[in-house]
Amino acid sequence: QVQLVESGGGLVQAGDSLRLSCKASGLDFSSHAMGWFRQAPGKEREFVAAISQNGLTTYYSDSAKGRFVADRDNAENTGYLQMNSLNPDDTAVYYCAADLVYNSRNFAYWGQGTQVTVSS
Repeated sequence: QVQLVESGGGLVQAGDSLRLSCKASGLDFSSHAMGWFRQAPGKEREFVAAISQNGLTTYYSDSAKGRFVADRDNAENTGYLQMNSLNPDDTAVYYCAADLVYNSRNFAYWGQGTQVTVSS
């Protein structure tokens, strides 16, 4: 079955950087766009970033733009979210997702989530 396994979350201080990984299996990874979402306590799930199947196109939320970078290594079936200049507002559970359609509003597959906590 399809599985997306996230890693790289943790506790960091404001201003620090963190790189999340999403290892995919059970699907043709290179045929799927990837998305990154987050959900803070008591809040709705929020779009963060998306990257096209070949990695040539990316799209970011306003909050992520200029700070976060999505990339991918299709040979390793892995997507990444590089997060820089983190602040406490970035504290959330981060999810990776995959879909055949780039920038889908309803991604087909989801990871389990990884906690990112940013202290001030």
